[in-house]
Formats: sequence, C-alpha cells, structure tokens
Amino acid sequence: MSELSLLLERLVHETTVLVTVQSTRGSAPREAGAWMAVFGGDTMGTVGGGHLEWDAMAHARHLLHKGTGDAVVRYALGPSLGQCCGGEVVLQFERVSATDIERLRTQLARKGTPVALFGGGHVGRAVVQVLLNLPVDLTWIDSRDEIFPPELAAQVRCEHSDPVQAAVADLASGSRVLIMSFSHAEDLDIVAACLGRQRAQGDLPYVGLIGSKTKWASFRQRLLARGFTEAELAHVTCPIGVLGIADKRPEVIAVAVAAQILQVSG
Repeated sequence: MSELSLLLERLVHETTVLVTVQSTRGSAPREAGAWMAVFGGDTMGTVGGGHLEWDAMAHARHLLHKGTGDAVVRYALGPSLGQCCGGEVVLQFERVSATDIERLRTQLARKGTPVALFGGGHVGRAVVQVLLNLPVDLTWIDSRDEIFPPELAAQVRCEHSDPVQAAVADLASGSRVLIMSFSHAEDLDIVAACLGRQRAQGDLPYVGLIGSKTKWASFRQRLLARGFTEAELAHVTCPIGVLGIADKRPEVIAVAVAAQILQVSG
C-alpha cells in the first residue's frame, strides 16, 4: 500500500496536520508538493529531514494540539537551521481529517512518469511494490484477469488484455514499458507491438524486456524476420535493470529495474 493510501486510511479515524512544501528558492532538500503528515505520536512522509523537518514537526504538533499557529512559514536553510543547503523553503500547515479525504486523494496524487508493466508473476509483483513509492503512474497489464491482487494503491491501474499485446495501442504517450509476462510467446508479441507503435508514433522512450542475452538473441532473429530493422531493435533494452547486480531474486531484480526506470525518466 502506498504512503498516500496509508495516510487516507488513518484519516478515517485520526486528525493530522499536513505539512506541504509550497515553494522553494535556491538549493532545497525537497521539491514543491512534497508532504509530511504529523500525528500525535508519529509522522508520515518527509519535507526534507534535518533541522527543517524538526522545526516543522514542532510547529505542526502545536497546531494539532492547540489549534493555533501560522498556516504558512518561511524557512531560510542557512546557519540558523544548521543546514548547508543555503536556499529557502516555504511550508504550508493544515489540519485535516476524514472530511478532507477525497480532496487530498486528488491533491496529493503524484503525476509521475507513465510506466506500463506487462506481467503479473513474481517479478512483476515485486516491481509493483518498489514502484509504488516512486514518482511513476503505473499501468499493470496481464492476459490473466485473476492474477491481480484484490487491493492496490490508487496510482496503479490494472488492465486485463487478451491478447495481451493489444493493450500497447492504448498506452499513455511517453510510457516506459517493462515486459515480463508468463510466456516467451507473449513477451515476443508485446515487444513487436511496442516496436510497431514506436515506428508509427515514436512515443515509447523505453522498452525493456526481462531475460538473458540468449533470450534476446533468439527474439532478435524472430523480430528481424517480422521486418524490424537493426536500428529499431536497438531501442529494446534486454536484459533490464542497472548493471552490476547479479542476484536473481525477484525483490533484487525489482530494485535494479526501478533504478533503471528512474534513470530514463529524467
């Protein structure tokens, strides 16, 4: 479950003070829109750590317990806070409760890089868990409708597609595509559909295929036989994940894949 989903779940029974980075100037630890929820005994999220966050927590708890305090506070990140960023951060403080849930669901939802994940197996599930707390907007696709878990975070859209490659036509422009279905035949059809769309529209900046160099060599010959060129095949990344990680456990693969997605999302 994502941090936002956990926050909204707690708001059903608890009141909190939501601290949001309203704006920044110069060097700052977090960007505008970053948030932290301050409850009576703990917090969720972060606005940057260090003395800035310590002061923000104290101000939020005063507002939470006393009901009074400035709604907007400007912090200079210099010697007075013991932080060397040297910039400026403006924080907004707001008491929120169950009546604010629907508004916050929209307000705090990340508008991240679109990622399309084909495959609901062990690695696919591990990748989803890692991507949940990253700035991505995830579409999760499989030809088996029963494969998806019953409860997922709001930023994950599940789609049943049979044939699975038919979903490629409807992907958001700019999608980073991860292909790891339960069968090589499906993987090949998805890659071919992605390359076909890339040829026509040029709007899938990353197409990643799970597997070994041997798997890609086999796919390469089959795709050449389907009429794709060497230049078009060079657009496919296989194996996927950042280099230098040999561990094949799903959780480790997921971290390596997520890191690569962040690299190609800048």
